[in-house]
Amino acid sequence: MSEKNVIKFYSVNDEYGELSNFAAFPIKLKGKRWPTSEHYFQGQKFHDAGHREEVRKAKTPMIAARLGRDRKKKLRRDWDSIKDNVMRDAVMAKFTQHHELRERLLATGDAKLIEHTSNDDYWGDGGDGSGKNILGRILMEVREKLREQKANE
Repeated sequence: MSEKNVIKFYSVNDEYGELSNFAAFPIKLKGKRWPTSEHYFQGQKFHDAGHREEVRKAKTPMIAARLGRDRKKKLRRDWDSIKDNVMRDAVMAKFTQHHELRERLLATGDAKLIEHTSNDDYWGDGGDGSGKNILGRILMEVREKLREQKANE
């Protein structure tokens, strides 16, 4: 795959910053409004409604992420088995609830989407391409579903 068929993103200030979970696009899921998909994702780590609400009300996605990574709070037992689907739900909500984002994602065509960061080798590429890039893969799955929906409209 040539470099032009690859889109790398990470910071909300990047050219494709809206692909980041930190991008300021609120979503509605589970009967609540979440300031970003990061807020939603981090909040779902907890069964405790108080912890979830604290994350939802965090002033920034960075604070929400910090709260979600706080291991003094008990993670739900099934987290490892459901985290990918939680992310899938958040990303799908973000790109279906914001028309301009849906169009922007569809406009990436068949480019490989990569969350490029050395901070994360699960959701991202690990910085050197050795990571799993699960967020990029989910974005590409969502793009494909959106493309199918558009074709059926």
